[in-house]
Amino acid sequence: MIDIEKRINVLITLGGVLNEISDKLSLSADTEFSKVIDRAGNENQWFTKQSILKALKNWSFVLSSEEVNRWAELYKSGLQQNKSAKNVAVINAGNIPFVGLHDMLSVFLSGHKYIGKNATGDDVLLPYVASLLKAIEPGINESIHFVPKLEKMDAVIATGSNNSSRYFEYYFGKYPNIIRKNMNGVAVLDGNETSEELKNLGEDIFSYFGLGCRNVSKLYVPEKYNFNNFFESMYGFNEVMNHNKYMNNFDYNNSVFLLKQFPFLQNGFLIIREEKNIPSPISVLHYETYSDINTLIETLSVSEDKLQCITVKKESGVLNDKLNNLTIEFGMSQLPSLTDYADRADTMQFLIGL
Repeated sequence: MIDIEKRINVLITLGGVLNEISDKLSLSADTEFSKVIDRAGNENQWFTKQSILKALKNWSFVLSSEEVNRWAELYKSGLQQNKSAKNVAVINAGNIPFVGLHDMLSVFLSGHKYIGKNATGDDVLLPYVASLLKAIEPGINESIHFVPKLEKMDAVIATGSNNSSRYFEYYFGKYPNIIRKNMNGVAVLDGNETSEELKNLGEDIFSYFGLGCRNVSKLYVPEKYNFNNFFESMYGFNEVMNHNKYMNNFDYNNSVFLLKQFPFLQNGFLIIREEKNIPSPISVLHYETYSDINTLIETLSVSEDKLQCITVKKESGVLNDKLNNLTIEFGMSQLPSLTDYADRADTMQFLIGL
């Protein structure tokens, strides 16, 4: 087994490699990774060059020396224990580029063996990053594998929908496991947001076409909120109109709501609809009004197990300490740190305990 200091240095080196790749890709389309992007996009039309580059750049920031060392320090005593390596099966969701990378890096850092099962249409990006890891440290060649069928595992990490989680529980419940379900981001507005703040919120809504568990799928707005400024601030995200799959969803939802005579607002590429449910279809943003912030806090607290994050404007003070662990600034939902675990299940603590 590679010692912990070397594993930490491998992750830091990977961050530098990803940063170099993203810089080259920003300057020129003629790179080795541009071929990887083409292959990934051919498998999954949601994986556009812009989305992949955004995710790549975000990961290069996350895997800085400071962030990796801070992450490892939290688990130092457990990581230094000389335990035998376990086979950890990881079922990846494949909804946004590199979505399973955190799990792969966590298994690597913990000293276990990674057995990855990728989602249909997402069999390019994670194996490519694995090849970069192996190039940095050939000693991990036998520690990271991708397989079409899972077997001979000691533990399972699975990410999917609420429906697939029941399937995972049935088949993998006998193993130590982390089984994740649907989660979403929401945003709380007070009605006094600037155009710049609303544009930042747009990043939380439109990044990766809204397919991520951290994307904002619902707004909470004051009663009689005027959406004019909101729609004006969203105009800069109209490039989604050039994406066929996104606009097919928009046209479909627009037609359904018209036929059912649901009240809604739309600007040609985003539909706003008043709705209690937190998850929303692609191209649709739900909203709910509130009159009392304390009542809203209680409402959000009741739904905490369905929320990945709550975005608000900087230093708004709109939410109290009860929800502080979920609250982030507008524009930051797709910039999680290494300790922002999916479903808030501490993956590293789980792996160390195997």
